[in-house]
Amino acid sequence: MTLATHPVFVSLTPVFLLVALGFLAGRLQWIRDAAIKDLSNLVFLLLIPALLFRTMSAVRVETLDLRPLGAYFLAAGSLLAVSIAWRGFNRRSAVLALSGVFSNMVMIGITLVELAYGKQGLVTLLTLVSVHALILLTAATVVLELAVAREARSGSPDGRAPHLLATTWSAFKSALIHPIPLPIISGLLFAQSGLTLPVVVDKPLQLLGSAFGPIALVLLGVTLARTPLVGHLRQALWATLSKNLVLPVLVFASAWAFGITGLPLTVMVVAAALPTGANVFLFAQRYQVEQASTTASMGVSTVAAVFTLSLVMFVMSVVN
Repeated sequence: MTLATHPVFVSLTPVFLLVALGFLAGRLQWIRDAAIKDLSNLVFLLLIPALLFRTMSAVRVETLDLRPLGAYFLAAGSLLAVSIAWRGFNRRSAVLALSGVFSNMVMIGITLVELAYGKQGLVTLLTLVSVHALILLTAATVVLELAVAREARSGSPDGRAPHLLATTWSAFKSALIHPIPLPIISGLLFAQSGLTLPVVVDKPLQLLGSAFGPIALVLLGVTLARTPLVGHLRQALWATLSKNLVLPVLVFASAWAFGITGLPLTVMVVAAALPTGANVFLFAQRYQVEQASTTASMGVSTVAAVFTLSLVMFVMSVVN
């Protein structure tokens, strides 16, 4: 088997070529800033829901192995907690810690896993995706709101702060009623009915889902072309080390403890090795802290993933 025909090379090369083409388009201003938001809405509000619903509409709940959820989020939650404790309990700490554990499972992961491991691997990934944002972002919200409440109490004459429970419930609802978990849950519910999608519905969903991968990856490249790195490289490198290398090792150990082997184990570890996801920047923006650092972390971890993700996928192809 030559390098050109190795499964890792074959599945990774199209992904990073499309990101590189998007980066070039961004640098050359072929896709301007005004168009990025519209393209992002197209991807997240139309293309990705079509792909997720169609994929999960043929999956029976009784065939799903839910152990990967427990194993993955035990590792990710532990790393998140340790990272926050290491930096101290504040908004800055929570956002930086999140950038070291939150994977880009949608824009990169879905296309990569389907290319490398097929539909069966994609089902395992989408099981993780269905609660990935829900669990990690809700946990981060609790920490951030606690930090904000403490700041508000320390700066308020009467020591009062906004009610944490109401804010957390709002964050939970926002994470659930979202273009990613909602079509996954809807697809699973449809599958349990025993019905199949009519061809006139299935074919448009298939075409929309097929468009998701290339457009999402090009859009990621365009975003990277506008990512500032100057002055934030140190924080970005720490986040990249945590996200691209430490988390996959922890997930592997956790999955091994749960007795998970084969394709589910490989998909879990590869998902953990994916670069930092864009939702981290949205949190930094919302809480007005470390916005430049989180953007730089996304850029560095994505570029570094050319090497780290290749390494992880190669190792998993050998040991599993």
